[in-house]
Amino acid sequence: MRYWILIAGACALAAGCSGGSSTDNSSTSTTSSNASGQKYTIAVIPKGSTHEYWKSVHAGADAAAKELGVTIDWKGPVKEDDRESQVKTVEDFITAKVSGIVLAPLDDKALVPPVNDAVKAGIPVVIIDSGLSGGDYTSFVATDNEKGGQMAADEMAKVLNGKGRVVVLRYEEGSASTMLREKGFLEEIAKTPGIKVLDSSQYGGATVETAQKASENLLARYHKPDGSLDLEGIYTPNESTTFGMLLVLQSMGQAGKVKFVGFDSSETLVNALTKGQIDALVVQNPFQMAHDGVTIMVKHLKGETVPKAEPMTPTLVTKDNVGDPAMQKIVNPPKE
Repeated sequence: MRYWILIAGACALAAGCSGGSSTDNSSTSTTSSNASGQKYTIAVIPKGSTHEYWKSVHAGADAAAKELGVTIDWKGPVKEDDRESQVKTVEDFITAKVSGIVLAPLDDKALVPPVNDAVKAGIPVVIIDSGLSGGDYTSFVATDNEKGGQMAADEMAKVLNGKGRVVVLRYEEGSASTMLREKGFLEEIAKTPGIKVLDSSQYGGATVETAQKASENLLARYHKPDGSLDLEGIYTPNESTTFGMLLVLQSMGQAGKVKFVGFDSSETLVNALTKGQIDALVVQNPFQMAHDGVTIMVKHLKGETVPKAEPMTPTLVTKDNVGDPAMQKIVNPPKE
């Protein structure tokens, strides 16, 4: 699971998007006229607001707004498991009659009806970050998440020299992006006969706190009398599960003693990587993802042809390459 979006403009929505306490009501607005003189208001709705990933998404959307001369209204749930809040936010933006919606759906099924409602109301929708199981959206901009999971599995097989026992801490049911990362990892690691997956049935949940608790429960069954772990590798598919698992390994004194491949980046995770407590991170480009999502929306509103899908290749970051200038740009994207 790191990260690209936080732009608001609650004033433009008035009471329509004032929402409940579970919604991020902080807002900023970027407004200017584009070359055609037409003013567009684009709603950008993230999965959540707490992870570092979403701060980069916000920054990418804001940068696109300034370049294109449009207004961005940013609003989304605080936690990434608040389906009701995200559905209501979409409905509120429909009522506000925004020009278009750029949405990172936190559930691949629950958000299909409101997306279809938006399209029926004449409001196009661009999906970013995580897919939908249906829905009449205009375009889909996201990391190739299954490929990311495969990359993580290949690196795990490499650091384990093709032999060992691993566990997977999943993220959240209904999250299409992380489900694909888990699928990619499990199918790819199965190609290495010397590696056995001991457990892939546990879910970390939407926050670092829930992921930390789930990590404790998962690793408890593999404790040895001497305090070490009776396994060789761990995979986590997003920022919160990676961070939660890291905290547990550190508290156990086992960080760096088992191979650990995670997903997404933050300052804490990159520091752990440089210390050898994490072996590799599969990293996305949330800034560019949000930037492209807003850009595609504006092009569509202007009547230009846009791609139905724009897959983005993730990057594998290790202790050996994290210091490279190109990698530093990836692991330290702009944040709003």
